[in-house]
Amino acid sequence: MFTHKRADFGQDFIFGAATASYQIEGGQTDGRGSSIWDTFSATPGNVRDGDTGRVACDHYNRWPEDLDLLADGGFDAYRFSFAWPRLIPEGTGAANPKGIDFYDRLIDGMLERGLKPFATLYHWDLPSALQDRGGWMNRDIAAWFADYAVLVNSRFGDRLAATATINEPWCVAYLSHMLGIHAPGYRDIRAAARVSHNVLLTHGTAIAALRAEGAKNLGIVCNFESAQPASDSPEDREAGRLWDGVFNRWYLDGLFKGRYPDDVLAQFGPHMPQAYTDDMAVVSAPLDWFGINYYSRSLWAHDPRRSAFPLRQVEGPLEKTAIGWEIYPQGLEDILTRISDDYTKLPLYVTENGMAEVEGTDDPRRVAYYDAHLGSVLAARQRGADVRGYFGWSLLDNFEWAEGYDKRFGLVHVDYQTQKRTPKTSYRAFQTLLTGANNPR
Repeated sequence: MFTHKRADFGQDFIFGAATASYQIEGGQTDGRGSSIWDTFSATPGNVRDGDTGRVACDHYNRWPEDLDLLADGGFDAYRFSFAWPRLIPEGTGAANPKGIDFYDRLIDGMLERGLKPFATLYHWDLPSALQDRGGWMNRDIAAWFADYAVLVNSRFGDRLAATATINEPWCVAYLSHMLGIHAPGYRDIRAAARVSHNVLLTHGTAIAALRAEGAKNLGIVCNFESAQPASDSPEDREAGRLWDGVFNRWYLDGLFKGRYPDDVLAQFGPHMPQAYTDDMAVVSAPLDWFGINYYSRSLWAHDPRRSAFPLRQVEGPLEKTAIGWEIYPQGLEDILTRISDDYTKLPLYVTENGMAEVEGTDDPRRVAYYDAHLGSVLAARQRGADVRGYFGWSLLDNFEWAEGYDKRFGLVHVDYQTQKRTPKTSYRAFQTLLTGANNPR
């Protein structure tokens, strides 16, 4: 069990668990349109074992059971995402009534169980019809997304506790358009440069549209990594600094300083959209809160063989999760305090934190991982970071993108053949923390 008590975090601190639509919903019926992850995962070689999210955890049909797990675990909130192609199958134009009905039921189910709905508008399942029109490489996506955001707010906004525009813009931009690991699978520096800007322009455009509709408690969720040099050499220190720019500072500087870091622009510069600087006031639109996803650190060495982004990752010596990520709780404390000290005094939420572990329901390493990272949240708060909540990733084992169903992040085990849910030891640790007799709420 955890070494912390709920009272350590204060009466108003929010504990939740998180999921994403494509990873758990399935239910590719009832008028839902195709997404880029449907086509990407159907393409041989893109996803381990040829897995897809066609069924996933069947949350589309089993959502009452999943919400019961959240309520029984003592969680305060559920961080979920809307599936754009379920609500607007073609990405623009007519809405899908059955998709609206599904999220009506889901949100009402949260409220009936005393769960605060923390919504994300985009967690990577772009409608395929918009990819046909250039997707994130097309500047017009800012307007498409703003219209979608307004639809969501008009239908559900009065019942949402908080709304995030986009989850992990680094993944949307760099992982998906430079490294090609995620949908739509581009490996192109021009695409990556343009999407790195367009994703933040889209976020800011949506914030303005939502503000005009009277929406409240708006934010964005970015992922961060503790980027460190592989050695003390000047070249490796520069490599670590550059990766920090790619992964962390591009989004922090853009969102909170209205500019992009010079070292990353030196790599992206020739490929950036024309007159992108004119958009920076939109990119840096004021927010109500900021979400931080954190999992690991990375070590970087200079690699002169690469003309652009001349660096390579070096395997670190620390204990690793089943997905190969180093376990480095100190990084979460450092990221939270860095953001608070250098960028913003907004309320912060740890919107994702967790680890992949092996098959089974007894997961003591995950319990230790969560315990250490909860300690990092407390340490960051003691150093002045205004951290208001913590969401474990993930409520359920699920479709882990390019890793398919091989990697399991869930607090609850899912048998993908029977869809049986079985709480793990880590779920019980949270349940004890949040509902235990010695841990008053």
